[in-house]
Amino acid sequence: MKLGYTILYVSDVAATLLFYERAFGLERGFVHPAGDYAELATGATTLALAADELAASNFEASYRRATLQGEPAAFELAFVTDEVVQAYERALAAGAHSLAAPVTKPWGQTVAYVRDLNGVIVELCTPVG
Repeated sequence: MKLGYTILYVSDVAATLLFYERAFGLERGFVHPAGDYAELATGATTLALAADELAASNFEASYRRATLQGEPAAFELAFVTDEVVQAYERALAAGAHSLAAPVTKPWGQTVAYVRDLNGVIVELCTPVG
């Protein structure tokens, strides 16, 4: 078994897609003509965006929608880059909300944290090791 997709349910797929392109330099992949689903090229695992309304067609259970209000959900996306400071500044310029400015950890990895326009935590980090 392998991880194939990470899907974020969001209120506005088009706005989130544009944000991830601008904030993190990701390239769009497949975009459904209906505009309720899109994919971003991120390497071996696809980052996908799906409209909140699409969740209702996939499963009956309710869920806590992503939002900037209140505390973020207990998960994060992590993007690995050699240029954390520049990536952090680019994300902020695109509208990300800072959680933690870049810092070098005791094990040598540089990390920073932002929240996307939906409130999702995004870690920007150098490779480990």
